[in-house]
Amino acid sequence: MESIDPPIEKKIDKKIFAALFFSLFSAVTGVGIVVPLLPVYAHSLGATGIYIGLIFGGFSLTRTLFLPWFGRLSDQKGRKPFITVGLFCYFLISIAFIVFTDIHSLILLRAIQGVASAMIMPVAQAYIGEITPKGKEGFFMGIFNMSIFAGLSVGPLMGGVIKDWFSLQAAFGCMGAMAFFAFCLSFFFLPPTSQEQTVTREYHPVPWGRLVYDRELVSIFCFRLVYTTCIGIIWGFLPVYGDARFALSSTSIGFLVVTGVSVSGIMNIPMGVVSDRMDKRLLVVAGGIITLVAIAMIGPAGGFWGFFAANMVFGIGGGISMPALMALAVISGKRMDAMGAVMSMITVAHSLGMLCGSLIAGIIMDALALQYAFYVGAVIMGIGTLVFALGLYMGPQKSMGEP
Repeated sequence: MESIDPPIEKKIDKKIFAALFFSLFSAVTGVGIVVPLLPVYAHSLGATGIYIGLIFGGFSLTRTLFLPWFGRLSDQKGRKPFITVGLFCYFLISIAFIVFTDIHSLILLRAIQGVASAMIMPVAQAYIGEITPKGKEGFFMGIFNMSIFAGLSVGPLMGGVIKDWFSLQAAFGCMGAMAFFAFCLSFFFLPPTSQEQTVTREYHPVPWGRLVYDRELVSIFCFRLVYTTCIGIIWGFLPVYGDARFALSSTSIGFLVVTGVSVSGIMNIPMGVVSDRMDKRLLVVAGGIITLVAIAMIGPAGGFWGFFAANMVFGIGGGISMPALMALAVISGKRMDAMGAVMSMITVAHSLGMLCGSLIAGIIMDALALQYAFYVGAVIMGIGTLVFALGLYMGPQKSMGEP
């Protein structure tokens, strides 16, 4: 009797994974270097709240506009060209930050940087999602997200120290060096485009209508949107709040930004494993509730240690919800056979959230008082968590085209 061999379990390509991991870590570390510095720098140049919002929001706006296009093109043309070009653009923009030192130039450069970012983040995540074995989505996305969280943990602290010990221009120079290193990693260590899975199979573009009307994907989109709205409020205006009200140093502000990000990063791998074994939706809702409490804690905080506690709790909320949310996104991408388009849609939510968060906080800063922006962020987080829960718990989803 002829024996039937069991199916061979798919294994992840370690070379591709490592190249993408360290490329993204280097690029994000470089960008993270200037995260706690730009708001205070712009404020010292005379920028009002709305201008600070535009410096952060311009990045998110252009990234949002170009994400769907680059994501779908990467499904068709391959991932490597977009990642390498985007990283090289990061390098050039870092040099431009040193040369141009007025508010309008900062807004323009951040807008161009947003276009470059649209080539990198969702395309790299789509690449990882495509090579991830079935049933291991939470684990591998949790590990890969460590590259982002670790970069955002190391970068702001480095930026604060470099600014206090050397100068702001030195911080921009370090950002450029990290971006160029990331470009070299992706250019030399990612395999040729002709070997990528996305270009070795027949390509059938998924209609945007199917993505937009997919209830599961829309629920994921909404949660990512409100979560990053809170991040936009904190990253854009906690430095200004801490500097103006409590005279915190650049190093202290960088440490505060690092706190939330590093806690989330540390939790990503274990929570990725947990999300593969538990109801992912429940983890997302739990993380959303914790995040809501965290951002509400910032408004009444009395100084550094109050900010520290709030950022710790915020990091815990993100560490619980994000691995599960990204695992759900990978599952949706595989279900629709449109990993690049799905990851682009999720990153659009991220960009829109950063844009909304920075603009909302800027308007509240000019019209009322900055601390009220954090209370508004808590309300937004609560609404988004409720929308996610209703969207994914209202019974089985009917696929498009089903009767």
